[in-house]
Amino acid sequence: MINSSFRTFHARFDASQLGAMFAPRKPRHPLLRMAVALLGLALLAMLLVLGVVVGTAMLAVGLVRRLFSRRGKPQARVGTVVDAEYRVVDKPAHTLPY
Repeated sequence: MINSSFRTFHARFDASQLGAMFAPRKPRHPLLRMAVALLGLALLAMLLVLGVVVGTAMLAVGLVRRLFSRRGKPQARVGTVVDAEYRVVDKPAHTLPY
């Protein structure tokens, strides 16, 4: 029952020609096919290297920016102690408004 309904749906809506319009074609010649595959691998490797270079540059710029932004500000000393009085506030029993 279900199989026949899928068969009729496929017969009504056939998108194979629409998909064939945008599908890339592989060349038939074996050497040309290998050249296209190597070109694809080279493009993939270039994109990978570009991503690593851009990521490294972003990290370097962030580190340099942090280094220069702290240059004029005084740094906290290691030996100083801050005294304060603290009071513990209990958590309310009911957090809902009703």
